[in-house]
Amino acid sequence: MKLIKRLSSIFYILLFLSTAANAIDKSPPVTKGTGTLTGIVTDKASGTTIPGATVSIPDLHTGTSTNVSGKYTLRNLPKGVYLVSVTFVGYASYTQKIDLSTTTTLNIALSVSSIEEAEVVVTGVSRATELKRDPVPMVAVGKTYIDQHSASGNVIDEIANLPGISAVTTGPNISKPFIHGLGYNRVVTSVDGIRQEGQQWGDEHGIEVDQNSVDRVEIIKGPASLSYGSDAIGGVVNLISPPPVAEGQILGSVQEIYGTNNGLFNESLRLQGNNNGIVWGTILSDKMAKDYQNQHDGRVYATNFKEKDARAMVGLNKSWGYSYLNFSLFDDEQAIPDGSRDSLTRQFTKQISEADTYRPIVPESELNSYSLPTLHQHVQLYRIYDNSNFIIGSGNLIVNLGYQYSHRREFTHPDSANVPGLNLQLTTWTYDVKYDFNIGKGYETTVGVNGMYQVNSLGFSTDFPIPAYNQFDIGSFFIMKKSFGKLDLSGGARYDTRSFSGKAAYIDTAKQYFPTLYTGPNPTGTANVTQQFGALNKTFSGVSGSLGAAYNFSDAFLLKGNIARGFRAPSIAELSANGADPGSQIYHVGNSNFKPEFSVQEDLGAFLTLPNVSASVEVFDNHIQNYIFQEQVLDANGNPERVDANGDSNPNGQYSKFTYVQSRARIDGGEFSLDVHPVSWLHFENALTLTYGTNLGTGAKVPDSLKYLPFIPPLHTHSELRGTFAKGLGKTFKNLYAFGGFDHYSAQNRFFSAYGTETYTAGYNLLSAGIGGNVVNAKGNKVLEIFIEGTNLANVNYQSNMSRLKYFDNATVPAGVQPGIFNMGRNISFKVVIPFDLSPKEKAI
Repeated sequence: MKLIKRLSSIFYILLFLSTAANAIDKSPPVTKGTGTLTGIVTDKASGTTIPGATVSIPDLHTGTSTNVSGKYTLRNLPKGVYLVSVTFVGYASYTQKIDLSTTTTLNIALSVSSIEEAEVVVTGVSRATELKRDPVPMVAVGKTYIDQHSASGNVIDEIANLPGISAVTTGPNISKPFIHGLGYNRVVTSVDGIRQEGQQWGDEHGIEVDQNSVDRVEIIKGPASLSYGSDAIGGVVNLISPPPVAEGQILGSVQEIYGTNNGLFNESLRLQGNNNGIVWGTILSDKMAKDYQNQHDGRVYATNFKEKDARAMVGLNKSWGYSYLNFSLFDDEQAIPDGSRDSLTRQFTKQISEADTYRPIVPESELNSYSLPTLHQHVQLYRIYDNSNFIIGSGNLIVNLGYQYSHRREFTHPDSANVPGLNLQLTTWTYDVKYDFNIGKGYETTVGVNGMYQVNSLGFSTDFPIPAYNQFDIGSFFIMKKSFGKLDLSGGARYDTRSFSGKAAYIDTAKQYFPTLYTGPNPTGTANVTQQFGALNKTFSGVSGSLGAAYNFSDAFLLKGNIARGFRAPSIAELSANGADPGSQIYHVGNSNFKPEFSVQEDLGAFLTLPNVSASVEVFDNHIQNYIFQEQVLDANGNPERVDANGDSNPNGQYSKFTYVQSRARIDGGEFSLDVHPVSWLHFENALTLTYGTNLGTGAKVPDSLKYLPFIPPLHTHSELRGTFAKGLGKTFKNLYAFGGFDHYSAQNRFFSAYGTETYTAGYNLLSAGIGGNVVNAKGNKVLEIFIEGTNLANVNYQSNMSRLKYFDNATVPAGVQPGIFNMGRNISFKVVIPFDLSPKEKAI
């Protein structure tokens, strides 16, 4: 804490001095206009032009591609300083800040690079930034990476293999992101900068986003995400939708994905247009899958799903800035697995009555069906949001406003299929207003305020894990960046306040199977009425901050360092939970006396980029005060307590009882990479991720069973041999690639063993491979894109310690049998994209 105070004092002194010395902003004003930027993109060595290169200005949401002569034109640009990015397959990316008030022509020479092209610019921070010049640890992947990992069932699984990133899963369609061992309400997932709100504390549903609508993912690792506030103590996953197409174009595509393991069908239609700065787009998707399978379990009952998604956008790109209005719908029906099996054959069984005295074996026809069982969940999220950027004075006013309605229902009564066990309705209004400008000579500054207002309602249902509540968040922040030649400094501070108002709730237990909310008078004096939740009013506040530096010794070597303080207010579940959550098979119990979490994380990274070799080392150390986690409750005999839906002890109860506790914690580790490129087309990529999570206790010695934190991923190494052939074969096949991958996951013997919360997880190795490319016509235009990916090609039987299904089984398992459900076996995914162009034809002169 002393170090944080000292660094903060130094930063505030620097801020004061720079402001005093540069009271008058001498940077050129940003003015509205109809500026144009034109130029030619060429090969630096040969001087030949490069058709098809992408030229973009990320902060203005505008871009284009070079024509057959290598020329490009960007119109309706404001007069100001912006980052220009140029990319093309097989070449090193080009980035440069351009003053559009003085520059109208920019010719760019790209250098051939053996290093495989990676994302070099991030946009989910205060303004577009080069990764190598930002001290905050970040990683970004683009559409190429996403396309080549189409075997993943959702967008979080697509990034879960990146260094430092993992996911807690409940089957192939449900994944929650984890960053450096932190997840749930410690990681903010946002869509185009609008934070995603959908009961993140819950285990049994994923991120409510159509994976087909995401073209780019940017990840901030750690609490240095000052723009996002409470709940970003672990980091941010920013899912970014497709950028607008170039002026005068109407482009679209039809996509089909098929997965062999669970018979996945994933169809999507995309259509976008841009006419004189009026931009629009739509994406429609439809997914369905059967139960997945592996050699150990066969088909895993109740892991099938159906998902429908829709998205529409309309906006303006003009010299005054841009404004995009977005609408989206996520509609997912997902079966609810519980892992029950026949005690003799170990085949899956299913609940068929409320009394649950007998469970028949699930027939093969049902395991192979796309039809959802009676017990399933229905998750819907409706979203309306606007992203605007206005050129005002000498800066940019960025306004992001959002509305979300999340509706979660879990149908858990076999005798009453239409009666939901869980029915949560969460309405969220988000706001984010910030102003980007320069103070003095090159002090890039952002000041802003953001937050949200939430209303959670309890619909008609029979289980009530959390109360109805209102919540209001507000946070103000500033961020400043300054470059001194090779040295880049960045820092900022933030103050957050969160207020809860939980409502008292009473349950009418008169009905044998279906308790309901009591809404009549005098609840404390009415028979068969019990209190489920007491009224709760809480306010939490905290200061967070970040200070870091990046030093580019040369184009080949750089060092980064950052120290950050994070803040997180407890979630409503951690404070007030007192009820069963059918989908997770957990009876949650909260604690209204919790304090907010505070963390201090240090990050240090070194990066080397040579013509044929690249390497990096990144380490982190995170200390968290008042860390909140769940532990299982024991019964009088010292065994994990089983309870019924009312929370009463029952050895045959459907639910495990978990309570939330607080402690001091430390999470540390690092990521290491070594990529070798012996020739321009061949890449041998290697990465290692290591994360340790330790419970430091509250003062007394911590017993061995409590020593480690739950849901910490094991040591993971990834090696991949990849060939890329941009020129392809002949005149028909272009941008070809092929890869073979090997993943090693060590045994996780550092687990939270107390009360049977977690168990040992054996290590395992997985093989993967992929191949694909483009088919082009005689004019060189794409007519077909093909992506084939195989995962777990050796069909290994394994359990991930990050899979919740590992703990889904009968209460008693025969001796010598490994309990729980195993992960997916071999899967081969085929993705085909058919692009089409409806752009008006240019008239001949």
